[in-house]
Amino acid sequence: MPQFTAYDGTQLAYSLQGEGEPLVCLPGGPMRYADYLGDLGGLAAHRTLIVLDLRGTGASQAPADPATYRCDRQVADVEALRVHLGLDQMDLLGHSASGNLATLYAAAHPERVRSLVLATPGMRAVGITVTDEEWDEATSAFSGEPWYAETRAAIDALTPETPMADIIEVVSPLAYGRWDDAAQAHAAAGRFNWEAAGAFYADGAFAPDSTRAALAAFTAPVLVLAGEYDGGPTPARGAQLAALFPRGELVVQPGAGHFPWIDDAGAFVRPVAAFLDPEVRTVAVDGVRLAYRAWGDEAAPPLVLVHGRGGDAAQWAPIARELAAAHRVYALDLAGHGLSDRSARYGFDVYRDQLRGFLKALGLAGVDVVAHSMGGVAAYLLAADTPGLIGRLVIEDAPVLIPADPPRGPVEPPEEEPAFDWAVVAATDAQINDPDPAWRESLSAIKAPTLVVAGGENSHIPQDQLAWLADRIPDCRLVTIETGHLIHQTRPAEFLAALREFGI
Repeated sequence: MPQFTAYDGTQLAYSLQGEGEPLVCLPGGPMRYADYLGDLGGLAAHRTLIVLDLRGTGASQAPADPATYRCDRQVADVEALRVHLGLDQMDLLGHSASGNLATLYAAAHPERVRSLVLATPGMRAVGITVTDEEWDEATSAFSGEPWYAETRAAIDALTPETPMADIIEVVSPLAYGRWDDAAQAHAAAGRFNWEAAGAFYADGAFAPDSTRAALAAFTAPVLVLAGEYDGGPTPARGAQLAALFPRGELVVQPGAGHFPWIDDAGAFVRPVAAFLDPEVRTVAVDGVRLAYRAWGDEAAPPLVLVHGRGGDAAQWAPIARELAAAHRVYALDLAGHGLSDRSARYGFDVYRDQLRGFLKALGLAGVDVVAHSMGGVAAYLLAADTPGLIGRLVIEDAPVLIPADPPRGPVEPPEEEPAFDWAVVAATDAQINDPDPAWRESLSAIKAPTLVVAGGENSHIPQDQLAWLADRIPDCRLVTIETGHLIHQTRPAEFLAALREFGI
């Protein structure tokens, strides 16, 4: 493992895994060996994780002076790592107890933090504590579990003299959203430096008033991620912490406890990866967090791109960059796709309403919309349902919602986990098999000038149905580009030419 020298001569180690921009990660515990973080549920696919072994843990040396285990004394270790890495600024993630360490670092070195992620963080650094009553109320969510009564009795038997190691073991079932095999294995594998843990919160570690004052001037974006079932911090306390930062944002991960990447890796990675990507922004629509990307001058005429089933906003990037010469281009990830939240329900009507909410949230009334396949259905249903919201409409090789003949049968998910929520397939196939007749009848209500771009005989979409669709929309023209279903990806020049001839 690579090493560097701290201010007091202690040799500290760190690990690297993944690809992309660096993300410096501080393990919690306190003073837990960093291997419990793993790859943070797959976050290493988006970022290079630089995980520090706190002094006296993992491959890092124990210091000559045990007093340097105190949280505030370790701020200098984080700064030494930054200098060693040659980073002018860094993205920083602190978990659990090291949420305090990351917070103190941000207060001491605000100019060195590009963005800050506090995952189920400790909050003593700012004087926020969770009361016993709050913890009991939060963990009572597990009262129906078969192990709860025994765990509760063991907690009630704890005393001030109980060793921290025993406390951790007793409360572990309450630290996860599900006490399943994965959670139990994760808990059992945890290793701590108990001497260091005892010193981490020693007297003098925190000065909440001065830290709060420093954070009030902290200008970098901050994500506080709380687990729905976490007793410390509770989501309410997470919101209190986020409010201390001028650019603080709270995300509550449904069904998660203190180790959210173990409870649901995807639900953890999506909001964190979206937050860390400077090209990605988010907006909430009906309680669902939608990620989107934007290109071009903010003052330019807006244009929205909508992907198809299994796609995401990033797939539009080559087209978006071309269109950004004359437009402010937005491309969103529909729910269940890309970096957006998963949803309890999917369907063309759900995505219609989601697109409507997205346009209204961004104030994009009368905007031109280019939409592919499933996204095209959502867009033309919206154009019919809410005339005036869409200016010009481009429908790229979208299903027409004439009952499928023969009907589509069940489709098994691939062996490798798909990049989108597979429930989308069943939901939309059911509507393709038996669509609401009112949807077809509403096509004549579309007021927007419309261009249907068909993919020709190599597309799985029946081309005669696309011609039928174009005939039913009052102000519509049909263009065929012989390439198949993924027109904007396989024939981008011809696709852009069709859009420009249409006036986009």
